[in-house]
Amino acid sequence: MTSSDHFSGVASAYALRRPHYPEELFAFLAAEAAQHDLAWDCGAGSGQASVPLARHFRRVVATDASAAMLREAPHHSSVEYRTAPAHASGLDRETVDLVTVAQALHWLDLEPFYAEVERVLRPGGLLAVWTYGNQRLDVPAIDGVLHRFYHEVVGPFWPPERRHVEAGYRGLPFPFREIPTPAFQMQEQWTLAELLGYIGTWSASQRFRHARGYDPGLALGAELQRGWGEPGTTRRVLWPIAMRLGRRPQAST
Repeated sequence: MTSSDHFSGVASAYALRRPHYPEELFAFLAAEAAQHDLAWDCGAGSGQASVPLARHFRRVVATDASAAMLREAPHHSSVEYRTAPAHASGLDRETVDLVTVAQALHWLDLEPFYAEVERVLRPGGLLAVWTYGNQRLDVPAIDGVLHRFYHEVVGPFWPPERRHVEAGYRGLPFPFREIPTPAFQMQEQWTLAELLGYIGTWSASQRFRHARGYDPGLALGAELQRGWGEPGTTRRVLWPIAMRLGRRPQAST
């Protein structure tokens, strides 16, 4: 698996349309951390996890291989954004209390990344990785249309790494003994336009547009509109989060 950049071309839309992680997730990680001096958010994209981490850690270093994505991240006095690959954070040895990878582990070259994690984590420091797959709505007809779109329309265009998202990262190697985590989920109250904007940032949607020369979201929007309701109607959208959390042993080896 090699690092892939599927999002620089839609960096602005990604920053605007991606759902927000729940505050309870970051509070849980902070409670598990022994110290709160430095967090490294790897594969930070446009800062969806970086800024919330800064509410719990004195300093956050957010790295991503895409400078275009980082340019879309919001400024925060405690967050330092760096364009860097996952295996070369530029951080000092054994200085990091928490390493996070939010919705990006499946894009990373894992062996050199995990070596970097081992290098920078303090003894007792944490590694938290999480991902979210398909959204759910409380309208079966809408969910059915979205299911067909995901699997049949853009399904052939998903990169092979997508299988790791669908498996909740359970098939990927993980370097530390795991700590049980609560169940978290994201939720948004979105209009149809907001949902379609999010779907347009999918890597499969982008690959479809590039290969076929048109946007599959236009037909999807027309089909969904029939069951969505009046223009401006919002509906609750849910994404279950799959997390893996581990702690570096206290005794440095």
